[in-house]
Amino acid sequence: MSEALLRTPLYELHLSLGAKMVPFAGYEMPVQYPSGVMAEHRATRAGAGLFDVSHMGQVRIGGADAAAALESLIPIDVVGLALGRQRYGYFTDESGGLLDDLMLTHRPRPDGAGDEYFLIVNAACKVQDLAWMRERIGGRCTIEELPQQALLALQGPQAGAALAALLPGVAAMRFMDAAWHELPATLGGGRVFVSRSGYTGEDGFEISVDGDAAPALARALLAQPGVVAVGLGARDSLRLEAGLCLYGHDMDRDTTPVEASLQWAMQKVRRSGGARAGGFPGAARILAQLDDPASVARRRVGLRALERVPVREGAELVGDDGAAVGRVTSGSLTPSADAPVAMGYVDRPLAASGSRLWALVRGRRVPLEVVDMPFVAHRYLRA
Repeated sequence: MSEALLRTPLYELHLSLGAKMVPFAGYEMPVQYPSGVMAEHRATRAGAGLFDVSHMGQVRIGGADAAAALESLIPIDVVGLALGRQRYGYFTDESGGLLDDLMLTHRPRPDGAGDEYFLIVNAACKVQDLAWMRERIGGRCTIEELPQQALLALQGPQAGAALAALLPGVAAMRFMDAAWHELPATLGGGRVFVSRSGYTGEDGFEISVDGDAAPALARALLAQPGVVAVGLGARDSLRLEAGLCLYGHDMDRDTTPVEASLQWAMQKVRRSGGARAGGFPGAARILAQLDDPASVARRRVGLRALERVPVREGAELVGDDGAAVGRVTSGSLTPSADAPVAMGYVDRPLAASGSRLWALVRGRRVPLEVVDMPFVAHRYLRA
């Protein structure tokens, strides 16, 4: 393992648990533990999985003009985001391509002196994201990276009970709520920032905690009934079943939000006719695609194989006549879907649910059907 790779505050804990460590986004990260990817996946769906996602970027944005400044980069409703709430969003470039996707929270400042915005961005994109924000809006607001913070994700039907045993206040939170909570004295005290959200389709939480306090918190969570450590392998299969994109695979700078079927994240106020329509990079192209869906040449869709043959990233998609119609961007035989499932981009005429096409897998044609996502129903706690 290269010495150039970074390590999260939970590195020693991963080794003590027998993790297989791999390079990922410049870090040494656990891909799996001794029980294996399938067992970790099933344990998350049945109980709760604890993920180390400290490699992700955590950023504070402050100042009186912060919301308007962010809206000049992100095509979602930031101004209308209530305090203590979180939204999914993305950065776009001047051609309408996706630079990165992110989670955005409007929260009280940790010192209680006003409010701020808290961003979580992808590990592989955080350097470019910070540079993009500082170049574009650095004169309008404060931008502070938080490299000292670890980030834990606790996901699954038992996540609420497990975290509430340590932080009782989280029991009152609902999907996309976010709040500060006090760690118990047994874990050293101090404050952690918690959102009820995640990347598996299950109920769960993401916990931003000081790196020095993270190992003790992780151990305390792993001591709760039903909680297991989960690596990157199961994280990927879980998010695929949930129909969630992975940046650099299911979307990139050559993909618009509409092509990626992510237009649901753009509120009406930012669309044509809205009070704050446009004003973000690539707005002309993105709004034109929203206004005229027939102009979009391709769309991201869900795919289910009609034979028990895994269809993986990179597989070419063809029509009955053998002509190319698209490409798979993520795919696997996943435990909970109990079938080979995939996501990919297909020509718009074939993007409707029920369309049939073929994947080329090791020289043979595997029949596929376009299906609605998610492949496994979401179980977020919405009410």
